[in-house]
Amino acid sequence: MGKRNSRTKAAAMFDSDDDSSVTSSSTAPSDLMAVSGTEDVQFDQESVLDQALDALDEKRGTTRENAFSAIIDAFKSNMQHQFVEKKFATLLHSCLASIKKGSKKASSKEITLASHAIGCLALTVGCSDNAREIFEESVTPLDESLARSKNISLMDCLAIITFVGGNDQEETERSMDIMWRVIHPKLGSNVVAVKPSAQLITAVVSAWSFLLSTVGNLKLNSKHWQSSIAYLSGLLDKEDRSVRIAAGEALALIFEIGVIDKFSTEAKNASDATQEESKPQESYIFLQGLKGKVINQCKNLSVEAGGKGSAKKDLNSQRNLFRDILDFFEDGYAPEISMKIGGDSLQTSSWSQMIQLNFIKHFLGGGFIKHMQDNDFLHDVFGFSPKKKYLNNGEHRMSGGEKRMFKSPNSVLNKARTQLLNKQRLQSEGRNFGHYSVNMDET
Repeated sequence: MGKRNSRTKAAAMFDSDDDSSVTSSSTAPSDLMAVSGTEDVQFDQESVLDQALDALDEKRGTTRENAFSAIIDAFKSNMQHQFVEKKFATLLHSCLASIKKGSKKASSKEITLASHAIGCLALTVGCSDNAREIFEESVTPLDESLARSKNISLMDCLAIITFVGGNDQEETERSMDIMWRVIHPKLGSNVVAVKPSAQLITAVVSAWSFLLSTVGNLKLNSKHWQSSIAYLSGLLDKEDRSVRIAAGEALALIFEIGVIDKFSTEAKNASDATQEESKPQESYIFLQGLKGKVINQCKNLSVEAGGKGSAKKDLNSQRNLFRDILDFFEDGYAPEISMKIGGDSLQTSSWSQMIQLNFIKHFLGGGFIKHMQDNDFLHDVFGFSPKKKYLNNGEHRMSGGEKRMFKSPNSVLNKARTQLLNKQRLQSEGRNFGHYSVNMDET
């Protein structure tokens, strides 16, 4: 009885067709806790998460969507270690149930939110047995769902769970292959090729590059690299700037990790052994030719003039990126980036680090700063040690962003509570009206 009442209450809190009651998971996170007027408030975040988790079992799709949004915002606004310790398995399997075919009639929006929630869960648990479980349990459902829907959030989720929970290079390469197949499907007799959108291509290349940045010893053969570089070079000629930028970053990364150098060494060894032309030499010559083509393309893109309707910001971003790539090809130095995280400075000095930072920043959205301040896993990834800011009595000092998150009247929780109170008030008025009618009949 108690569990049913809890689920009924949870459903009432998140049962709404109004999209305004839910913030986007890709933008700044909403506050999920009610906060009193004093600074030493007590947050009931775990209670809200419990109710959101219960609401994931509801039949109504919009209720589940709203609950997922609340969970995502909670995981972005704070490190939910206590909740994860108690409800890790339940949350993971509820997310997977929305992704797997046939288990629920999930909308595209629900699948997007469920996969994003898994990614947030993986970043929260960091390198641990839980991260490993997330990876092992999720790879196949994500692969199968990507084959059906081409949902970008599924790809981002696959990238994150592999980054956190993948154990070896073979697993990373498997995930990269899954991503590549989204825009290069294996065609059969009953499969019709569908031209991927610019947005999908950008997402695939960005996620693929994100995982490539973690690869140590290259095992992929020369034909694979020739094909990959040729394809990415072709993307530099596309009209969409986001596609060009993603392809440019991927190419810079490929050359940074030493693809050309690897085949140069193989070609030299083969030449020393046989004293005649060999396949490694042919591969090296071909890759060198591709590199020359890429350099010329980068030169053109670094000075491209803005056309009609061209966004100045996007054009400047493109020019700056390809100037950095040209500098890298000429001098061997990747661009150095310095980013302020609170009162601390986070710095990167390689294409690998820059790509990782940009991808995680994009994935976490408004929760990026909070995670960079409090997430030990990300501290290890980027070698970042933020200064902890505490009050004199040892309590954590709320930042301006946290105050807005926790005190905003437009939060998911406050809107959900308002809906619940309104429903309770209407029910109460209905009961009172019925009682009044009976009394009138009796007079």
